[in-house]
Amino acid sequence: MVTHNEEHEAISSPSSSSPSKRDGDEEKAQEAPHSFLVEWDGDNDPLDPRTFSPFRKWFYVNGVAMGSLMVTCTSSLYTMTYDQLMDEFGCSLEICNLGLSLYLIGLALGPLLFSPMSEFYGRRPIYLTSTFFFLIWLIPCAVAQNIQTLLVARFLGGLSGSAFLGVAAGTVVDMFIPQQLLVPMTVFTGAPFVGPALGPIMGGFINSFTDWRWCFYVQIIWAAVILLCVLLTPETFHPVLLSRKAAKLRKDTGDNRYYSASEKARAQKSLSGALLASLYIPFKLLFRDPMIAVLSTYTSLLQAVLYMCFSAFALVFGNNHGFNLWQIGLTFLGLAVGNVVACFCNPLWHKQWIRSIAKEKAKYGADYKPQPELRLPPAIVGGPMLTAALFWFAWTTYASVHWIVPIIATLFFSTAFFFLFQGIFTFLAAAYPTYAASAMAVNTTTRCLLAAAFPLFTNQMYNNLGYQWASALVAFLTLVMAPWPFIFYKFGPTLRAKSKFAHS
Repeated sequence: MVTHNEEHEAISSPSSSSPSKRDGDEEKAQEAPHSFLVEWDGDNDPLDPRTFSPFRKWFYVNGVAMGSLMVTCTSSLYTMTYDQLMDEFGCSLEICNLGLSLYLIGLALGPLLFSPMSEFYGRRPIYLTSTFFFLIWLIPCAVAQNIQTLLVARFLGGLSGSAFLGVAAGTVVDMFIPQQLLVPMTVFTGAPFVGPALGPIMGGFINSFTDWRWCFYVQIIWAAVILLCVLLTPETFHPVLLSRKAAKLRKDTGDNRYYSASEKARAQKSLSGALLASLYIPFKLLFRDPMIAVLSTYTSLLQAVLYMCFSAFALVFGNNHGFNLWQIGLTFLGLAVGNVVACFCNPLWHKQWIRSIAKEKAKYGADYKPQPELRLPPAIVGGPMLTAALFWFAWTTYASVHWIVPIIATLFFSTAFFFLFQGIFTFLAAAYPTYAASAMAVNTTTRCLLAAAFPLFTNQMYNNLGYQWASALVAFLTLVMAPWPFIFYKFGPTLRAKSKFAHS
């Protein structure tokens, strides 16, 4: 759609509140009074990703979901190589754990770079570059002759693969209208949560029956398949597509008055400025907004507990129940199944949200706007459920208790884990619409950083405190955090009214 647009710049420009820039815009409008804003040609524009066939949409959704699954699976699959690595390289368990921590640090830093870059270059170039380098850095992991090579490659691999965690959700949103987002976003959101549980299951079998290097050979094959999927995936980022459409119109017609809104916006900022903002704004939110600080702390603790399981399960089930490596890997089935159960519950939470909106509209009138706090019930349920599951696991880790009992506890832990993230993520996006990307970026960064720290002392904590009290200590920490979603549900509107960043 091409529209005459003499007033658009003064209305939509981010700097329209500045008198000097507004005057400049008015001068430009006088110089080109008949500029044409390029938009989609209605609801059936073939260039609009939302008009793709259902098969194409789901092929692309599954591609980015499998990419996210691969990246998170790679983080944990490595943990099953420790015994062979210590034998071959003569290193300690703590040094082996650095490979996990460095990978997670790479995952933490990557989204701060890739998200702003995708605004300038689109999503497809980011996917192609990151997947290619993710594949490349798996090669030195597979052929490493010393632990130093493996550690460096792990960090660079995590940094490269993090693009799927920072950009892929946007690809899903690009292709579906809001009313269609429930199922594809459930698929995409569930994939990276299943990944950490899938890694030990795969790694347990690989390392039990063949050389540890096959863990990375398998990942190289997987990454090559994902790279092929990415090559077949077109650009879906609307601003970039509209910019291309405007450029084609200028070329075909010879008329330079055609432009897209994103071209005007990009003209007012640089990539370096966007990168600096992506590094500065998220941490400004973290340190200056109490709700973001508390919820980021909560999700970081949860992620750290999840990655603590990779060492804890080996101790509990290996020492107390005599499990071998592939059997220890299978103990993570409880976590995987719990995530699947939580995904199936997602439509039920959506219906609950719809009912809550209808109830509020009946109470306050048809003009009522849904409050972000209505997104928090999954987290309110998930908090106590997760803490209870951790206490259940802690006090059933005795050798005299059948091994299935603590594994059932991990199923409830994983289900509650997903509920918490679902409620917190959707709340942050709704409560901070202007800063949603930054709020999610700082949440991802803090989660991965804390998760990188916990594996470094898990073994010492479990050996010094005992398996029961070590797990109970973590459960007590989650108990302290569990009431916060309910507190924000009750007092969120008041807190948002006082916030400089939230939408009230």
